[in-house]
Amino acid sequence: MPELPGPLQEKINSAQTVNGVSPAESLVPHRSIHALLEDQVDRYEQKPFLVFYSDEGYRKEYSYREFYEEVCKTANLLRRFGITRGDRVASVSFNHADVVIQYFAAFLLGAVVVPINIGDDDRRISFILKNAGVKVAFVRDEFLERAKQLRTTAGPLNVIIQVGKKVDPSLPHLESELVKIDARFKAEQRPERTDEALIVYTSGTTGMPRAVVLTQYNLLVDAMAIAEWNRIADDQRMMCVLPLHHVNGIVVTLMAPLYCGAGIVLNQRFHPERFFERISIEKVSVVSVVPTILQFLLHAKLSMDAYKLAHFRHIICGAGPLTVELAMKFEQEFKIPVIHGYGLSETTCYSSLLPIDLPVQEHRQWMSKYGFPSIGVPLPVNEMSIHDDHGNEMAEGAKGEIVIRGHTVMKHYAQDPEVNEKTFTHGWFRSGDEGFFRYDEQGRKFFFITGRMKEIIIRGGVNISPYEIDEVLMKLPGVQLGFAVGFENDWYGEEVGAYVTMKENMEVSEHDVITHCRRQLPFTKSPKVVLFGTGIAVTSTGKYQRSACKELFVQWKTVQFTEKK
Repeated sequence: MPELPGPLQEKINSAQTVNGVSPAESLVPHRSIHALLEDQVDRYEQKPFLVFYSDEGYRKEYSYREFYEEVCKTANLLRRFGITRGDRVASVSFNHADVVIQYFAAFLLGAVVVPINIGDDDRRISFILKNAGVKVAFVRDEFLERAKQLRTTAGPLNVIIQVGKKVDPSLPHLESELVKIDARFKAEQRPERTDEALIVYTSGTTGMPRAVVLTQYNLLVDAMAIAEWNRIADDQRMMCVLPLHHVNGIVVTLMAPLYCGAGIVLNQRFHPERFFERISIEKVSVVSVVPTILQFLLHAKLSMDAYKLAHFRHIICGAGPLTVELAMKFEQEFKIPVIHGYGLSETTCYSSLLPIDLPVQEHRQWMSKYGFPSIGVPLPVNEMSIHDDHGNEMAEGAKGEIVIRGHTVMKHYAQDPEVNEKTFTHGWFRSGDEGFFRYDEQGRKFFFITGRMKEIIIRGGVNISPYEIDEVLMKLPGVQLGFAVGFENDWYGEEVGAYVTMKENMEVSEHDVITHCRRQLPFTKSPKVVLFGTGIAVTSTGKYQRSACKELFVQWKTVQFTEKK
């Protein structure tokens, strides 16, 4: 990407500074992720680092040394295919130990990981591969045919490496290649903290996603902050049930345990009936989840008597709307503290968390007293504030935009100078989320999020652009106007609804709309409920007010929508 204009770069530099300390003054001792990994391997050698559980219950364990050797071999393989510092590498897979190895292999080379969400539609995946300039993609066998079809529209994608079963003899096969490769790795160019490490595509208010560029230092410093805040020690384990295409899964439950020499228990997918069983068997201390998972655990009606959870301390929860009702129900049912937090891909992951050492009564007050569960106080590596439209700080209790600055703030949005300019207008990262803060007796600011000033739908912790759905709705014959509405839902935080007005003398049923959308969108993005009407609230500039339609969907708040097979 060309260099940003000087005035804009100055604003971004300001947004990346915490309490007057620029990111050039590193808060971590490691020069790169590679350096951190080498240090931990030398320190812990044969200690278990990564435990992986497949959906079938297969368990695979790697020591620190075994993990590092697999990472080195994979890095050597990538180098054989021409990958060098700064090149883009994608992974197309569900959660697997292989994915973790591939990510760290790229980091060793100073290459950039582009995680792919296999739940996305082909148009979006093709856009991401081309926009990022991905040269090599690791593709699990289940998704190989799909990836091969996308290859013609995926820009500079030169190599597809098949992972898992060998189904296409014309393509290199990961396991077959690795047996021929040396487990020793010597970097030709040592990566630096400032090297790009991760490009995460997150939905903006337009149809195509935005490319969030995170550096190795972003990942290192947020991992350090999260590990220290949650007091993760080297004799503990964290468990990952969130997808590894999301920063939460990558930073909280991969990078943070590595940073402090802890262990990782990785699940292919989340299963309510196995959640506490794995925590018990593997002696897990902390798990990071989204609110949807709390809802599923509550509805699973689990018998807790069989589980040994003395070592399990708390749950970290964020990445989607958490209600007071859900938080209180979960804590009462399971007697496990929920440490609510807040962050975005643009701020690496978590920017704030509730303190874990609050007395029980004080914890409950911050989770329930003000109508919203508090997202806590800023982590020491960043600052937070509430601003008005002109960048002025708001008083205690006043609602405004949540803004952040510090060492976790992204490098920039790639290839999007206009959005960068709007995002960093006042020398802070503008989240687009509305909130307020309250002081505690120590003078600390406890923040709250009350809603989004932008129109993104967050379903199960995943950002969905309503405009992408609007485009599909408007292609249906007979529709005068159709737009997506994110409505409150106990299962996913928000679900996708559609509000539709028909052309005169035309008739379309709810079934017609849903079927039309499912042909072009994955189930997660498709409307689950369609309402028809004529009166639509508009702003003074003539824009339709989605938020004004949310209350029309209130009767579906408690409904769990599932895909019919």
